[in-house]
Amino acid sequence: MGSSCPCGVTLLLIFCLWGVCFSLSSAARLSASRQKLEVAKHLNRLNKPPIKTIQSPDGDTIDCVPISSQPAFDHPFLKDHKIQTRPNFHPEGLFEENKLSENPKEKAHSPITQLWHANGRCPEDTIPIRRTKEEDVLRASSVKRYGRKKHRAIPKPRSAQPDLINQSGHQHAIAYVEGDKYYGAKATINVWEPKIQQANEFSLSQLWILGGSFGQDLNSIEAGWQVSPDLYGDNNTRLFTYWTSDAYQATGCYNLLCSGFIQVNSEIAMGATISPVSAYRNSQFDISILIWKDPKEGHWWMQFGNDYVLGYWPSFLFSYLADSASMIEWGGEVVNSEPDGQHTSTQMGSGHFPEEGFGKASYFRNIQVVDSSNNLKAPKGIGTFTEQSNCYDVQTGSNGDWGHYFYYGGPGKNPNCQ
Repeated sequence: MGSSCPCGVTLLLIFCLWGVCFSLSSAARLSASRQKLEVAKHLNRLNKPPIKTIQSPDGDTIDCVPISSQPAFDHPFLKDHKIQTRPNFHPEGLFEENKLSENPKEKAHSPITQLWHANGRCPEDTIPIRRTKEEDVLRASSVKRYGRKKHRAIPKPRSAQPDLINQSGHQHAIAYVEGDKYYGAKATINVWEPKIQQANEFSLSQLWILGGSFGQDLNSIEAGWQVSPDLYGDNNTRLFTYWTSDAYQATGCYNLLCSGFIQVNSEIAMGATISPVSAYRNSQFDISILIWKDPKEGHWWMQFGNDYVLGYWPSFLFSYLADSASMIEWGGEVVNSEPDGQHTSTQMGSGHFPEEGFGKASYFRNIQVVDSSNNLKAPKGIGTFTEQSNCYDVQTGSNGDWGHYFYYGGPGKNPNCQ
């Protein structure tokens, strides 16, 4: 009788469930306004005051933000960081200005651009940042998880025992090398716009630079293209990067959605739409991505195409990658959330199997690794890995034009993949 028995709590809960509980609705209002405040604070952190703003035809807003005001410098370790405007070394030797063609006519050979370029460019000494909107953050499971991958998203080729498959709902079709020290990787990646079945799924094609064990201490640097309705609010194919130093737990994020990557390029926006994309039995488009470790400073640099050195991940962000990578992977990844208890029909690559070949299946070509002397070279002993080859598959080859290459991908759900 005298005890404050928990049944009172239960009664209150039932009372609330019938919608007559005012105290709960006011609590809900309070938490909604608290969430609004939290989202507003987060947007304030991410969206730095721009010098110029460009509206992209796809609905994006691109802010031209002074290079020294970018999100990277919210990091306590970067407070007094002197921005390195260019790497000391390139995998082809000393980095010289003339390595990057300054002549716009020379750039015309590469038809891939970003959609926002149609409406303007950012001035020098600024970087283009895709503005984060309130609805972007609200699509995430929480403000804290916004811009982050879920745990356990890395293909681990050697552990492909059937009971480990699909634990995280991620599926892959990749080529990989391991067993050496790697100081970078390069690939030319065919660009498509795969169909995504559900908003909480994605499809991407990327390279992974990996260090450490596949436990809680995994270091990863990733870059490529992705279609992710949850992250961007549409089905456009976008350039992206990712990093983590603790297997996606507390560190790292996509693009510039947390402090870490330091961008130095005023022309390419992370997370912005890539255009044009390849079409089945029609024109094919590809992008090339190179990530390498500057032997002098130890930072990991990224280059997009032949002309754009985008910026770098400072070496202090990592433990294992502060030295070198122990594995490189290239390929595709999708989230299979098994809608209706069946395999997703989210496509990987072009949505067609590798055996269909050029113009139909998606490819990676000229895949290379960077060795300890900072030279690009052909990878030795390439392995392949896929969890369910009847859903998504991978096939490697090599020839004079394309060096080491592979076709990969597939439709997901089909008569052999349920």
